[in-house]
Amino acid sequence: MQAQTILLVGHGSREVSGNLEIQAFAEQWRAREPQRRIEVCFIEFADVLLDDGLDLAARHGGQVVVVPLILNAAGHVKMEIPEYIEHARLRHPHVEFVYCRHLGSCEEILTILQRNLRKAMHTLDVPDPRNTGVIVLGRGSSDRVANGEVAKMARWLYEETDHDLVDIAFTGITHPRLESVVQRQIKLEMRQIMVLPFYLFTGTLIERIRRQVTRLQSQYPHVHFVLGPYLGFEDEIYRLLEQRIQEATANSQPVMMECDGCKYREFAADHGLGPHHHA
Repeated sequence: MQAQTILLVGHGSREVSGNLEIQAFAEQWRAREPQRRIEVCFIEFADVLLDDGLDLAARHGGQVVVVPLILNAAGHVKMEIPEYIEHARLRHPHVEFVYCRHLGSCEEILTILQRNLRKAMHTLDVPDPRNTGVIVLGRGSSDRVANGEVAKMARWLYEETDHDLVDIAFTGITHPRLESVVQRQIKLEMRQIMVLPFYLFTGTLIERIRRQVTRLQSQYPHVHFVLGPYLGFEDEIYRLLEQRIQEATANSQPVMMECDGCKYREFAADHGLGPHHHA
């Protein structure tokens, strides 16, 4: 059986603690699966970026399984990582590179969101869900499919709870933003508002969200705000990664990625536009 190396690809953050959390996540994964060789790299804002990470994993030979530690598929997942893998195949022709699907919006992620919502509700001694609004807060993208995945999770959460309002908001790039959704929920007489970050780890944007929620609490003192935890080090994330690896390596046919055959990706490749032009 050929040697296998897992290359875990994090997004990367200007906030060093975010990158350290991903490193700690990888350490915990190694402890859970000691038979696996797991390397880590980042897309940006870190010392070990994609090119170096792919070369580092390829030095072991055999098979390199590239695992994006990313919730939603936008430009990084659809274009940037595949482009770097293609270049790595040229540099390492005797190594097999296998690309896994991203985590995605699925039952495992819903389970974590439900748990985080329960934790947030218990912070206020479990108020009436009918006048407690919920906001699933995503990063925001120029990719409508990625934004739609956040909406999907909010709808599923609505279906599984008794909350009258489960909305989405984004921290950047697209709309609605957190402040406008909060204003809407208050107009609809929500007495408590639970903000659930649709993020894996801490970073610059998580710190920004904390400041935003603090300002909103001072702006609307008659409403109780609770900021729930991000998704982080939950068992479901580890199991989902193992599932993605199994899907990618056990199938005789390659897994279809969201952007395979996409006309924008093909246009960008044909015109040398690089990985950041999906929108």
